[in-house]
Amino acid sequence: MGLRINDIVPNLELTTDHGTFKFHDWIGDQWAILFSHPKDFTPVCTTEFGAVSQLGAEWAKRGTKVIGLSVDSVEEHGKWKSDIESFASAKAEFPIIADLDLTVSKAFDMLPAEAYLPDGRTAADSASVRSVFIISPDKKVQVIMTYPMSVGRNFAEVLRALDALQATFGQPIATPANWQHGQDVIVALSLNDDQAREKFGEIDVKLPYLRTTKQPS
Repeated sequence: MGLRINDIVPNLELTTDHGTFKFHDWIGDQWAILFSHPKDFTPVCTTEFGAVSQLGAEWAKRGTKVIGLSVDSVEEHGKWKSDIESFASAKAEFPIIADLDLTVSKAFDMLPAEAYLPDGRTAADSASVRSVFIISPDKKVQVIMTYPMSVGRNFAEVLRALDALQATFGQPIATPANWQHGQDVIVALSLNDDQAREKFGEIDVKLPYLRTTKQPS
């Protein structure tokens, strides 16, 4: 069975350009995002790592750690970071996991158990390692996004999903389509109208099963 939403992430020992550590220890009591890549020195991935670097202040504002993964060595990661920082005009201050043996990629269900890296490989050999995992402080997977090789990831959407998760985490609310931070949220069906008003104050009953309220502070 592969990794699914609400599963606890594997507590693997990770080798990174920031040293070696257990994944759960690194997460601590914060939110975390793992974004993975099939190979260093590839064009789309360089733009994506650059985008993550440029959003450093946004991750910090949300109390969120970010960690990259690429199926190459720590030495290669260090060289690639120079290109990333040059391209993005921003420091890549997050660690990058070296996953040469594919242990992490397989544990996160990005590659099948029998996968291996052939001699002279290209990014296509590990193409499915293009995923984003948003992880809550209880070490559980909350969002999984996987992209093909030809489509660069939209990190504005990653931020939006993170905002929605943080707004609703442990609360009887959900977010509607295209929700942005500060907009109204949906009251969970576990509350009747009286309970919803007691908890949130004013509610807007659009349909018997669709009720909205101001985003709780």
